[in-house]
Order: sequence, then structure tokens, then C-alpha cells
Amino acid sequence: MTDGHGPVPGAERAGYTAARRRPRLGTLALVALLHVLAIYGLARAFAPDFTGSVERQMLEAITVTVTTPPEELPEPEPEPDPGAAGEAGREATPRPVTAPEPPVQIQPPVPVPRASSTGAANTSGARETGEGTGAGGTGSGTGSGQGGGGTGGGAVNKPVHVSGSIDDARDYPVPEGGRSARRGTQVIVRVIVNPDGRASNCTIYRPSPDAEADRITCRLVQERLRFRPATDAAGNPVAAPFYWRQRWF
Repeated sequence: MTDGHGPVPGAERAGYTAARRRPRLGTLALVALLHVLAIYGLARAFAPDFTGSVERQMLEAITVTVTTPPEELPEPEPEPDPGAAGEAGREATPRPVTAPEPPVQIQPPVPVPRASSTGAANTSGARETGEGTGAGGTGSGTGSGQGGGGTGGGAVNKPVHVSGSIDDARDYPVPEGGRSARRGTQVIVRVIVNPDGRASNCTIYRPSPDAEADRITCRLVQERLRFRPATDAAGNPVAAPFYWRQRWF
């Protein structure tokens, strides 16, 4: 190889490898990025305030504000008119009404009473007198009928005391508190005056404070007192009760 003056020294040894290669684009970009990062690191180290303000400006420049469209609300339904009539309902169809047939009750025949004027027996008609038992004007049984012959009815006249007496000073023992302890008290006894005028079945009807004196009174009434007995409507003597009051003065 010559350059017009003669051959170039060493040209034959280099050959085609001596031609220059063009640098690649990616390599240049990588080298530039490394330089920028190196400069940025030095700036952050020595001037942090400056690099902070630059970063904020760059973020504000690339900030994108996204505005969402307003949500569409559904349109409100129109309020019904209070004076408007509602929808017509279904037409009512009446159902047939069938009344149940009432059951037929057959009553038994009512017997017809017999006439009071018929019949041959004395007990079949409404006669004034008859042979059966009834409330006749007179009768022969016991009872209180006007014409009866039995021993019915009660005493009409009460028994009356006719004789005998009881001395409250001599017939009763002296109580523990003296006779003044019994003074002003009384006892009532009940006896049955028999048809012979004597008293029996004595009981204390209303006692006094002295039970011993009450028992003595019952004994003395039955032993000493005599009575005119009670009588019925025919004047017959009958037994009847009698109440004797013994007072201590």
C-alpha cells in the first residue's frame, strides 16, 4: 500500500483490521446515563436543597390530574297524586250460597187426657169423695185432724209451778269467797214436766259462775218442785218443757 510517495510502513501487517469501528448506540447511552448518575450523586451530596427543589419541579411537571366524571344519579320517580284514583281491582265474583236443609224432627204424638166425666170407677173422675187415700175432711188415722181419734197435736197450755221452793241461803254451801261472791248471779235450768206434775231430764240452759250451785239447782228442782202439767186442746195432760230461773240475792 502506498500513499503516493511510496508504501506506508506497517500497512501490510495491519491489513483490514486497521480500519476504525463505529461505536454502538446502546453503549453511548449507557455511558451518558452513568455520567448523569455520577453528577446527580455529587449534587445530592454537596447541594441537597438544590436537588430537592429540582425533583419537586420535575414531579409537578409530570403529575397528571385524573378527574372522575360525576356519578349519574337515577332520576326520582314522580310522586303519585294523592287525589288520583288507584288501579281498579279485580271484579269480585260472588260465590253461590247454599243453605243446608234443616233436619225435620218428628215429635211423638201427645196423648189426649181423658175427660173427667168418663169412666165407671170412682178413682177415674174428679168426684168430691172417693175410695182412695186423700185429704178428706175426717179420718180415722193418727194426726192433728179436727175429728181424728189418734194422739196427735202438742200442748196448748204450758205447765205451771204450784208448790216447792229453794232457799238460796240454806240449800247451797258457802263458796270460798263467801256468799257475796255468788250474790247477784243466776242460773236457768230446763226440765221436762211430765203429766204427773214432776220434773225430770234437767239440763243447764244458762249457767252461772258457780258450776256446783248449778248442779244443786238441777237436783232440787227435780226433788222439791211440783207443777200443774201442760194440757192439749182436749184438756189431756201432756209432757212439756219448763225453764226455772234461780237467783242468788
